[in-house]
Amino acid sequence: QVRLEESGGGLVQPGDSLRLSCVVSGRTFNTYTISWFRQAPGKEREFVAGILWTGGRTVYGDSVKGRFTIIRDNAKNAAYLRMNSMEPEDTAVYYCAIKDTIRALPIAPAEYDYWGRGTQITVSS
Repeated sequence: QVRLEESGGGLVQPGDSLRLSCVVSGRTFNTYTISWFRQAPGKEREFVAGILWTGGRTVYGDSVKGRFTIIRDNAKNAAYLRMNSMEPEDTAVYYCAIKDTIRALPIAPAEYDYWGRGTQITVSS
């Protein structure tokens, strides 16, 4: 059974940094794209960042470019989202998701096969 577990959320102030972790279990191979999404109240789920299984390609949503960084550690079956210069608009539930593919990096939530339960981030002074 595939399971994704996010951690690292919480309450931060504007300008702060935070790192989210996503650990994947129940998979024999790491040949999947892993991405982060977020969903604020009353809004659709939004693509934040994604990375291919090799780590050789990353894609970022426009609202986080230059502030967020995604990396993965296949030895630990994990991915991380480093968030700098956080803004109140970053407040949302953050989800990690994986897609079984060796070269695709989609931004649509419907393209992904497995999801974590999410972790709340609140950016407020």
